[in-house]
Amino acid sequence: MAVATSTDQSSSIMAITQYDHDPDATSAVDVAWVDMRDYGKFIASFFRTVGTSALTYKILANSASDGSGSDVEIKSGSAAPDAVGDYAFLECTAEELLSAGTDLRYVTLNLTLATGTDEGVVTYIRSCPRHSYAGLTSDSIA
Repeated sequence: MAVATSTDQSSSIMAITQYDHDPDATSAVDVAWVDMRDYGKFIASFFRTVGTSALTYKILANSASDGSGSDVEIKSGSAAPDAVGDYAFLECTAEELLSAGTDLRYVTLNLTLATGTDEGVVTYIRSCPRHSYAGLTSDSIA
């Protein structure tokens, strides 16, 4: 019996997005707010592309899609990705969001770089979707 298979097996159970992070600042910067309503887990990474400074990072949650509400810190960490190619991860679960507040639906990675000229690539992975379907992860070409 023939079995129908999809070529989008992993990309239908994870939403993966990448962001260029070049804030030209040493202040804390939110990378991008994403909706966690239909996902069970969130992991974010910072991949160093320029610079050598230390990094402080937090996962923040908010009830507003643009982060305009009150931020709630879910997790935090620090790392010293001091060479190009170094990377660090931070993750949380939907249960952690729920325990921090019932209306917290949106999350962001909040980064503070010690040097304003440092840069990197941030990757978000939202997994354990309530419903899997093709296209959760897709190409983004400008």
